[in-house]
Amino acid sequence: MRHDKAVLVIELARRMAASAEGMTLDEMAADSGVGRRTAERMRDAVLMLFPQVEEVSDPPSKRWRIRGGLSAFEQAPTSTEMLELTKAGQGLRAAGEPARAAALEGLERKVKAAMRSTTLNRMAPDLEALVRAETIAVQAGPRPSADEAMLTAIRGAVLAQWPLGFTYSRPGAEPRRRSVAPCGVMFGRANYLVAADRESGRIQTFRLDRMSSVAAQEGHAPAPADFDLAAYASQSFGIYQDEIEDVVIRIAPDQASEARSWRWHPTQAFEDQADGSVIVRFQASGMRELAWHLFTWGEAATIVAPPRLKAVMAGELAAARRALDAATAAS
Repeated sequence: MRHDKAVLVIELARRMAASAEGMTLDEMAADSGVGRRTAERMRDAVLMLFPQVEEVSDPPSKRWRIRGGLSAFEQAPTSTEMLELTKAGQGLRAAGEPARAAALEGLERKVKAAMRSTTLNRMAPDLEALVRAETIAVQAGPRPSADEAMLTAIRGAVLAQWPLGFTYSRPGAEPRRRSVAPCGVMFGRANYLVAADRESGRIQTFRLDRMSSVAAQEGHAPAPADFDLAAYASQSFGIYQDEIEDVVIRIAPDQASEARSWRWHPTQAFEDQADGSVIVRFQASGMRELAWHLFTWGEAATIVAPPRLKAVMAGELAAARRALDAATAAS
């Protein structure tokens, strides 16, 4: 128990050193998973161990922070933390994201360079063994694409609230020059710029691999004041945004346990049925992507609602049947 308390105090000190504005007691309690009284005792322990703690007035609260960071001894990462950092970089590189992978690899080098040689030498054999013992399975799907120059241009425009110009090419359509107010980037099976049309204000998505000649433009183009990228992303089952539907899927008894372990959507809810099946409910747009996903469940998944999802699934099944018939006739 004493050891656990020491770990909590050190972790709190790290959080206070990592926070530019400092932490309130309520934030300390929430981050540490303890009550306010325990948070007060932990704060007092940090004050005793780290005299450089500053108290910042932020009416009606007070904040505490550690300026100047902590020493290398107090900040030495564990082999598990270094392993996850290494794997994250390897995963991005394997998924076709060299620019993002290079950023994490650079961070890994900086962390190692800041470590004491004795600590690094002691960790190296374990880290090497763990890296060899774990890998990331790359699944079939579109290869995300975002080169470093493009991401730099997008991020610069977002921070400076500049308009972003680029040429966008859709399959079967003429390339078109666009000028938008950039809101952010969604990374996933494909990477998308989320931006507001400068005339209508409508939020749109643009695949990064279809964008070229990306550059910030003169002027002022902030994202809409009430726009929340995380909330926007959570509306859709995947990336595509359209009308939000009340989705109801029944999963057969033999796959019900598997379905409960899946993260279908942030709004998901499960209802156990008498026959052992489970009903999955959530609200989302992106019915085509949901239909594609439901293919992987085979006969275990039954669409209860909405009707539009049933129609989209029927259309996808018909297209698959036509493709199979054409392939069979050609063989």
